[in-house]
Amino acid sequence: MLRDAEKTLGNLIDKQGVAFIGSVDGDGFPNLKAMLPPRKREGIKTFYFTTNTSSMRVAQYRVNPKACIYFCDKRFFRGVMLKGAMEVLDDAASKEMIWRDDDTVYYSKGVADPDYCVLKFTAQTGRYYANFNSVDF
Repeated sequence: MLRDAEKTLGNLIDKQGVAFIGSVDGDGFPNLKAMLPPRKREGIKTFYFTTNTSSMRVAQYRVNPKACIYFCDKRFFRGVMLKGAMEVLDDAASKEMIWRDDDTVYYSKGVADPDYCVLKFTAQTGRYYANFNSVDF
């Protein structure tokens, strides 16, 4: 049984240096990509990532918002997968919310760079694996 899921999973998520995000391509196949960890999360339901507006993943989410995100703690061989929907946000407020000054390495024109956007993931269900057991929630 998973007690205090939000605390347990939140701690696991916050300690990971990599997040994996999944999308669906035009042929219906899953696509997976390693990303920098989310810049912001609201509990274990809503996550915000930075990415390039021109990326393949953004194009896929605009057509089909079905998505998953996965966080893996390789030290203890445990992980959490969340399934839900990904929104592409390019409004100024969303971009400013998670902007960091050193992001100019990726987006030379700053927070207003047209190739900078925010991915907002909203979870609907999840699955946690630890100690040779999986729990759906």
